[in-house]
Amino acid sequence: MKRHQALAIFLLFGLSGVASAQLPAVVGGQELPSLAPMLAGVTPAVVNIAVEMRAAEASPLFADPFFRRFFDLPERPRRKEQSAGSAVIVDAAGGLVITNHHVIKDAEHIMVGLKDRRVLKAEVVGVDPGTDIAVLRIPPEGLTAAKWGDSEALRVGDFVVAIGNPFGIGQTVTSGIVSALGRTGLGVEGYEEFIQTDASINPGNSGGALVNLAGELVGINTAIIGPSGGNVGIGFAVPTHMVRAVLDQILRFGEVRRGRVGVSTQDLTPEMAAKYGLKATEGAVIVQIERGSEAERAGLRPRDVVLAVNGHEVRSSSELRNRVGLIPIGETIELELLRQGRMLRVRARVGELYEATTVTGETIPQLAGARVANIAPGTPMYGHAEGVIVTAVEQGGAAFRNGLRQGDILLAVNGVRVRGVQELLDAMRGVNGPVRLSLMRGEYRINLAIR
Repeated sequence: MKRHQALAIFLLFGLSGVASAQLPAVVGGQELPSLAPMLAGVTPAVVNIAVEMRAAEASPLFADPFFRRFFDLPERPRRKEQSAGSAVIVDAAGGLVITNHHVIKDAEHIMVGLKDRRVLKAEVVGVDPGTDIAVLRIPPEGLTAAKWGDSEALRVGDFVVAIGNPFGIGQTVTSGIVSALGRTGLGVEGYEEFIQTDASINPGNSGGALVNLAGELVGINTAIIGPSGGNVGIGFAVPTHMVRAVLDQILRFGEVRRGRVGVSTQDLTPEMAAKYGLKATEGAVIVQIERGSEAERAGLRPRDVVLAVNGHEVRSSSELRNRVGLIPIGETIELELLRQGRMLRVRARVGELYEATTVTGETIPQLAGARVANIAPGTPMYGHAEGVIVTAVEQGGAAFRNGLRQGDILLAVNGVRVRGVQELLDAMRGVNGPVRLSLMRGEYRINLAIR
């Protein structure tokens, strides 16, 4: 019996390096493993989010004052909707809290419930729909912050613990392992590099913490896959190396300013490696260099295989785009690449997603604070995309708050394809409710809802 218990303790604590953890409880003279000592330090940093938002009317006609007066309908306040989620305090002194963008999207009021039962009003510092991350601020009084962990040190099989507020029932802890790393192509957000775990994650856990057995934050829970929206052992979290990059840019600029170097890439396959005579089995193969781009100025070439960015391994094309997309515009990156069997290091500057345009653009009532224009000769992306380019977005406007940014290429409105401003206006005509936009930002397609 003692041997089995000792093995359990070794599996739970020995592999995680938590040698200094408080000893577990003693039952019947035997020590039993427990995560309680670790959780006592981290759970005060995980908070509940209560969001109040306006509900859409059953019919757009009810929002029309003329319609109400004509049929003698009473003026009534619009219903309020409430939802619940989770969040993590990451800076106690600054009162900074991280959650998912989809948790607080369209919120009129956000309240944060602490473990000590205090309820504090939160303000939005900034959001990044591309990674589904939002930064909030609450009064910095008596807060406990989570310790940052190294998500890039995670291995498949490592034990992890998910903490959140599933179904709004209150703080709940579940455990599991890292099932996979670097998950992409789920269509959840624009920039994907998820940690997959079998720790139970349910609706309401969004924005909560994924921690290792040292109690360090390694991910922000964001999504689940299940036939009915419930847990089936497949959950996803945004890794903290992405979260910290987003947080840094939001604190610095108020938004995430993504850049690019001007390359088109694809995953390195065994067939391509054999064709090009390469020894590498993972990486991003450059297939095209844009003229006049930072990549061309840096001397990058087609068939170069990028293996690392700033010392961090690159295993796929999407991983390369994610890493470059989270580096501030204007900074210089170092690329490790393989060229015709030789290892090289190349430095390149991160440029704007699109060069500035002198086109003023037109205003669209439903996109308050934004201006748009046709992709005409002399306009960025002319000849490379069909859609409508956003030429300016006023900070503080509805379009900005919902994630629209200068340089975005609008492709569809409420499912209707648009290739120019006139088509955009036609698609917007008569729309009084939320506007669903499909757009291209850099190499990614993103979906936004503007209210």
